[in-house]
Amino acid sequence: MQFSGSLSLPVLPTDAPVQPVPLDRALRLVNHGPVVLVSGSHGGEVDVMAAAWNMPLDFRPPTLCVVLDKSSRTRELIDAACGMLALSLPTAGQSGLALAVGSQSAREVPDKLAQCGVSLWQPAGAAVPMVQGCAAWLQCRVLQGELAERMRATHDLFVAEVTAAWADSRVFREGRWRFDELPPELQHLRTLHYVAGGQFYTTGAATAAPASSPAPATDAA
Repeated sequence: MQFSGSLSLPVLPTDAPVQPVPLDRALRLVNHGPVVLVSGSHGGEVDVMAAAWNMPLDFRPPTLCVVLDKSSRTRELIDAACGMLALSLPTAGQSGLALAVGSQSAREVPDKLAQCGVSLWQPAGAAVPMVQGCAAWLQCRVLQGELAERMRATHDLFVAEVTAAWADSRVFREGRWRFDELPPELQHLRTLHYVAGGQFYTTGAATAAPASSPAPATDAA
């Protein structure tokens, strides 16, 4: 999708249930392994791609990694923008959108985002536009250095520091996901996990580990 001049993107209304996530809790947004929508922006152009391979890497500062194929236009925009990128966590209701942006290339479909039904927003202080309607969002800065550059060149692995994060408070608040508290009409807000061949799973019910029991006593010899 091409924008002439400066980006003109909608800002979510103040009554939308979106709240900032403290950086010391930001990695909890991706700790359960959801698929993410990666966006890059440079020179008035924005592109979004899907990435199933991503994970937290370090706490201080909050750092994550994501694999971005060399052939993607999104990666080119991220490189051109000195490594600024954003991650949006699509919901179950956006599975078609996630599959579409992950299957089409902006090189071949110039109006890819419009055709895929992507709406963008950019909160104050965010460097890169993000996808509206998602469960959570993270702004990131790609780390530089010899090792990081070698990982990008050899494995397409981008290591990035999280600089800001937000979440839909209906599903994430007070530092944790609240999927089990969703009423039936909001079950579509669960996050997605990509398998293969266009198949996704949604994040399921929480399972609490049983309290550890003391080790059984043994008879003395």
